[in-house]
Amino acid sequence: MSADGKTHINGVHTVAVPVTDQDRALEFYVGTLGFERRMDAEFSPGQRWVEVAPPGSATSIALVPTRDGVPAGVETGIRLTTSDADADHATLSANGVDVDAEVMRMGDYVPPMFYFRDPDGNKLVIVEVG
Repeated sequence: MSADGKTHINGVHTVAVPVTDQDRALEFYVGTLGFERRMDAEFSPGQRWVEVAPPGSATSIALVPTRDGVPAGVETGIRLTTSDADADHATLSANGVDVDAEVMRMGDYVPPMFYFRDPDGNKLVIVEVG
């Protein structure tokens, strides 16, 4: 702790998303969403750490196997950014991804966005920025 009583936290490195099949999740996040595979390593017998991220992103997503009491199919709270929500909605929909029926538009101060679900039903949001 610093002299002023505050921490030195300065970023978010990784967020975890529970998955039932790391290979299937990896194919979705890399093959369908276009993320990079940042890490895919066995860290102990039978334990694998997998991280993916949008190209150039400082924050990654860890695809963590579900365990007792840790379900998949959750509201992740993860907001991904895009320059074109409509185009990404159309692309993901055409690729068979479970997306909302349409891009949400809620007025001048809220950017266009839509929810989508990964193969385990984990819910993420794509938000247009620009």
